[in-house]
Amino acid sequence: MARMQDKPHSAACERNREPILALLRAHFADRQRVLEIGSGTGQHAAHFAAHLPRLTWQTSDRAAYLPGIRAWLDEAALPNTPSPLVLDVARGPWPRNEFDAFFSANTLHIMAWSDVEALFAALPGIASADAKLAIYGPFNYAGRFTSASNAEFDHGLKQQAPHMGIRDFAEVDRLARGAGFGLIEDAAMPANNRCLVWQRSAHA
Repeated sequence: MARMQDKPHSAACERNREPILALLRAHFADRQRVLEIGSGTGQHAAHFAAHLPRLTWQTSDRAAYLPGIRAWLDEAALPNTPSPLVLDVARGPWPRNEFDAFFSANTLHIMAWSDVEALFAALPGIASADAKLAIYGPFNYAGRFTSASNAEFDHGLKQQAPHMGIRDFAEVDRLARGAGFGLIEDAAMPANNRCLVWQRSAHA
Protein backbone atom coordinates (compact mmCIF):
# COMPACT_ATOMS: atom_id res chain seq x y z
CA MET A 1 0.00 0.00 0.00
CA ALA A 2 1.34 3.45 -0.88
CA ARG A 3 2.47 5.68 1.96
CA MET A 4 0.97 9.17 2.23
CA GLN A 5 4.17 10.84 1.02
CA ASP A 6 4.16 8.65 -2.10
CA LYS A 7 0.80 9.92 -3.31
CA PRO A 8 0.35 13.04 -5.46
CA HIS A 9 -1.49 15.78 -3.61
CA SER A 10 -3.53 18.77 -4.71
CA ALA A 11 -4.44 21.40 -2.14
CA ALA A 12 -7.23 22.60 -4.44
CA CYS A 13 -8.84 19.14 -4.33
CA GLU A 14 -8.89 19.29 -0.55
CA ARG A 15 -10.50 22.73 -0.59
CA ASN A 16 -13.21 22.09 -3.16
CA ARG A 17 -14.18 18.49 -2.46
CA GLU A 18 -16.95 19.21 0.07
CA PRO A 19 -18.86 21.79 -2.02
CA ILE A 20 -18.62 19.48 -5.04
CA LEU A 21 -19.72 16.47 -2.99
CA ALA A 22 -22.82 18.35 -1.81
CA LEU A 23 -23.84 18.89 -5.44
CA LEU A 24 -23.06 15.31 -6.44
CA ARG A 25 -25.15 13.98 -3.54
CA ALA A 26 -28.15 15.73 -5.05
CA HIS A 27 -27.56 14.95 -8.71
CA PHE A 28 -25.95 11.51 -8.52
CA ALA A 29 -28.22 10.04 -5.83
CA ASP A 30 -30.00 7.81 -8.34
CA ARG A 31 -26.95 7.05 -10.49
CA GLN A 32 -25.09 3.74 -10.66
CA ARG A 33 -21.92 4.15 -12.77
CA VAL A 34 -19.88 7.33 -13.11
CA LEU A 35 -16.89 7.89 -15.37
CA GLU A 36 -14.52 10.53 -14.04
CA ILE A 37 -12.65 12.07 -16.97
CA GLY A 38 -9.22 13.38 -16.02
CA SER A 39 -8.97 12.02 -12.47
CA GLY A 40 -5.65 13.78 -11.88
CA THR A 41 -4.24 12.93 -8.45
CA GLY A 42 -7.10 10.56 -7.60
CA GLN A 43 -8.09 12.52 -4.48
CA HIS A 44 -11.58 13.37 -5.68
CA ALA A 45 -12.27 9.76 -6.62
CA ALA A 46 -11.23 8.41 -3.22
CA HIS A 47 -13.30 11.02 -1.39
CA PHE A 48 -16.44 10.90 -3.52
CA ALA A 49 -16.50 7.11 -3.78
CA ALA A 50 -16.23 6.83 0.02
CA HIS A 51 -19.22 9.13 0.51
CA LEU A 52 -21.29 7.76 -2.39
CA PRO A 53 -20.90 4.02 -1.76
CA ARG A 54 -23.80 2.98 -4.02
CA LEU A 55 -22.03 4.54 -6.99
CA THR A 56 -19.31 2.73 -8.95
CA TRP A 57 -16.68 5.43 -9.51
CA GLN A 58 -14.55 4.70 -12.59
CA THR A 59 -11.43 6.83 -12.78
CA SER A 60 -9.56 7.63 -16.00
CA ASP A 61 -6.68 9.77 -17.21
CA ARG A 62 -3.59 9.72 -19.37
CA ALA A 63 -1.15 6.93 -18.57
CA ALA A 64 1.31 9.13 -16.66
CA TYR A 65 -1.33 9.90 -14.00
CA LEU A 66 -2.48 6.35 -13.34
CA PRO A 67 0.18 5.40 -10.72
CA GLY A 68 -0.86 8.34 -8.53
CA ILE A 69 -4.55 7.53 -8.94
CA ARG A 70 -3.87 3.90 -8.01
CA ALA A 71 -2.00 5.03 -4.89
CA TRP A 72 -5.06 6.91 -3.61
CA LEU A 73 -7.46 4.12 -4.54
CA ASP A 74 -5.24 1.42 -3.03
CA GLU A 75 -5.00 3.30 0.25
CA ALA A 76 -8.77 3.88 0.36
CA ALA A 77 -9.41 0.20 -0.48
CA LEU A 78 -13.03 0.84 -1.48
CA PRO A 79 -15.17 -1.79 -3.20
CA ASN A 80 -16.69 0.72 -5.64
CA THR A 81 -13.51 1.98 -7.34
CA PRO A 82 -12.38 -0.23 -10.26
CA SER A 83 -8.84 0.09 -11.58
CA PRO A 84 -8.27 3.38 -13.40
CA LEU A 85 -8.50 3.41 -17.18
CA VAL A 86 -6.06 4.97 -19.62
CA LEU A 87 -7.97 7.67 -21.50
CA ASP A 88 -6.77 10.45 -23.77
CA VAL A 89 -9.92 12.33 -24.75
CA ALA A 90 -8.60 13.08 -28.24
CA ARG A 91 -7.16 9.66 -29.02
CA GLY A 92 -9.03 7.28 -26.73
CA PRO A 93 -9.50 4.52 -26.12
CA TRP A 94 -12.91 5.38 -24.67
CA PRO A 95 -14.43 2.62 -22.52
CA ARG A 96 -17.09 0.40 -24.01
CA ASN A 97 -19.23 0.36 -20.89
CA GLU A 98 -22.34 2.50 -20.59
CA PHE A 99 -22.37 5.15 -17.85
CA ASP A 100 -25.28 7.06 -16.38
CA ALA A 101 -23.05 9.81 -14.94
CA PHE A 102 -19.88 11.67 -15.90
CA PHE A 103 -17.69 13.96 -13.81
CA SER A 104 -14.67 16.11 -14.61
CA ALA A 105 -12.91 18.77 -12.54
CA ASN A 106 -10.44 21.44 -13.64
CA THR A 107 -9.84 19.88 -17.05
CA LEU A 108 -11.45 21.99 -19.77
CA HIS A 109 -9.11 24.96 -19.27
CA ILE A 110 -6.07 22.66 -19.55
CA MET A 111 -7.16 20.85 -22.71
CA ALA A 112 -6.88 22.28 -26.20
CA TRP A 113 -10.29 23.35 -27.50
CA SER A 114 -10.19 20.52 -30.03
CA ASP A 115 -9.85 18.09 -27.09
CA VAL A 116 -12.86 19.67 -25.38
CA GLU A 117 -14.82 19.12 -28.59
CA ALA A 118 -13.60 15.51 -28.74
CA LEU A 119 -14.72 14.90 -25.16
CA PHE A 120 -18.29 16.00 -25.80
CA ALA A 121 -18.43 14.21 -29.14
CA ALA A 122 -17.53 10.91 -27.44
CA LEU A 123 -20.16 11.07 -24.69
CA PRO A 124 -23.26 9.97 -26.65
CA GLY A 125 -21.60 6.66 -27.50
CA ILE A 126 -21.16 5.66 -23.84
CA ALA A 127 -24.00 7.53 -22.11
CA SER A 128 -27.30 6.09 -20.92
CA ALA A 129 -30.48 7.72 -22.18
CA ASP A 130 -30.78 9.95 -19.08
CA ALA A 131 -27.09 10.31 -18.21
CA LYS A 132 -25.92 13.31 -16.18
CA LEU A 133 -22.71 15.27 -16.71
CA ALA A 134 -21.11 17.42 -14.00
CA ILE A 135 -18.12 19.64 -14.81
CA TYR A 136 -16.30 21.75 -12.21
CA GLY A 137 -13.97 24.64 -12.91
CA PRO A 138 -13.75 28.33 -13.85
CA PHE A 139 -15.87 29.64 -16.74
CA ASN A 140 -16.28 32.94 -18.53
CA TYR A 141 -19.73 34.36 -19.26
CA ALA A 142 -20.48 36.46 -22.35
CA GLY A 143 -16.77 36.39 -23.10
CA ARG A 144 -15.84 38.05 -19.82
CA PHE A 145 -13.96 36.89 -16.74
CA THR A 146 -16.05 36.64 -13.59
CA SER A 147 -13.23 37.94 -11.36
CA ALA A 148 -9.79 39.53 -11.44
CA SER A 149 -8.32 36.33 -10.04
CA ASN A 150 -9.75 34.32 -12.93
CA ALA A 151 -8.24 36.79 -15.40
CA GLU A 152 -4.87 36.34 -13.72
CA PHE A 153 -5.30 32.57 -13.76
CA ASP A 154 -6.12 32.62 -17.47
CA HIS A 155 -3.02 34.71 -18.17
CA GLY A 156 -0.90 32.21 -16.26
CA LEU A 157 -2.38 29.32 -18.21
CA LYS A 158 -1.61 30.94 -21.54
CA GLN A 159 1.95 31.60 -20.38
CA GLN A 160 2.31 27.86 -19.81
CA ALA A 161 0.79 26.90 -23.16
CA PRO A 162 -1.19 28.95 -25.71
CA HIS A 163 -3.87 26.25 -26.07
CA MET A 164 -4.90 26.57 -22.42
CA GLY A 165 -7.44 29.04 -21.11
CA ILE A 166 -10.73 29.49 -19.26
CA ARG A 167 -13.61 28.43 -21.50
CA ASP A 168 -16.76 30.41 -22.17
CA PHE A 169 -19.90 28.88 -20.69
CA ALA A 170 -21.95 29.44 -23.86
CA GLU A 171 -19.45 27.59 -26.05
CA VAL A 172 -19.27 24.63 -23.66
CA ASP A 173 -23.04 24.55 -23.31
CA ARG A 174 -23.30 24.51 -27.12
CA LEU A 175 -21.14 21.38 -27.22
CA ALA A 176 -23.21 19.77 -24.47
CA ARG A 177 -26.47 20.49 -26.30
CA GLY A 178 -24.95 19.12 -29.48
CA ALA A 179 -24.26 15.89 -27.61
CA GLY A 180 -27.86 15.74 -26.37
CA PHE A 181 -27.34 17.17 -22.88
CA GLY A 182 -29.46 20.01 -21.50
CA LEU A 183 -28.29 22.22 -18.63
CA ILE A 184 -30.09 21.56 -15.34
CA GLU A 185 -27.88 23.50 -12.89
CA ASP A 186 -25.16 26.15 -12.91
CA ALA A 187 -23.95 26.34 -9.32
CA ALA A 188 -21.53 28.85 -7.82
CA MET A 189 -18.52 27.26 -6.13
CA PRO A 190 -15.70 28.67 -3.97
CA ALA A 191 -12.83 30.65 -5.51
CA ASN A 192 -14.90 31.88 -8.49
CA ASN A 193 -15.49 28.40 -9.86
CA ARG A 194 -18.73 26.84 -11.10
CA CYS A 195 -20.18 23.36 -11.23
CA LEU A 196 -22.26 22.84 -14.35
CA VAL A 197 -24.67 19.91 -14.51
CA TRP A 198 -26.35 18.68 -17.69
CA GLN A 199 -28.71 15.77 -18.29
CA ARG A 200 -29.16 13.85 -21.50
CA SER A 201 -32.59 13.93 -23.12
CA ALA A 202 -34.10 13.66 -26.56
CA HIS A 203 -35.04 17.34 -26.41
CA ALA A 204 -31.66 18.83 -25.38
